[in-house]
Amino acid sequence: MRGKTAEDMRLLELIEPVAEAAGYEIVRLRLMGGDKQRRLQIMAERAIDGDMMVEDCAKLSRAISEVMDAADPIAGEYMLEVSSPGVDRPLTRLKDFATFEGYEARLELDRMAEGRKRFRGVLAGVDGDNVAIDLEGEEHTALIPFSWIIEAKLVLTDELMKRGAEVRAARMAAEEQQQTSE
Repeated sequence: MRGKTAEDMRLLELIEPVAEAAGYEIVRLRLMGGDKQRRLQIMAERAIDGDMMVEDCAKLSRAISEVMDAADPIAGEYMLEVSSPGVDRPLTRLKDFATFEGYEARLELDRMAEGRKRFRGVLAGVDGDNVAIDLEGEEHTALIPFSWIIEAKLVLTDELMKRGAEVRAARMAAEEQQQTSE
């Protein structure tokens, strides 16, 4: 899910070690567009705290650009875009489903399950290689194999917005405390 196509996966193999060495984790990579106007979109976060500031995007972009210029894995011109996954982020790794337990998400599967491919509910963590989700109107928690999920994203809710505000407030307080102690 972090990459959609075979080309995405090759680029991920090239770029991921660079991101990890710089202290970041790639959440999702997509090479989009046709032959003339392509865009390499990389969503990443700091490995240490899951945050991603503008300065982090610039730092990671520079590191990736060096490797991309040397390896030249994309034919023609492209634009590199490095960003934060955002508040209503994609869920691309099994650990994301555990991290965001208790928040609402939308899942799309690569096959039919219970007569449908799309599900919406509250994440209930993980169980082995399965994503646990409490579906609206269902009595029991559903377990969906992670390998069946082709797209997953948090739903923008008041609870998720509150979490985002709390994370920003904590980060600002930590930065202010650091500046005071210097």
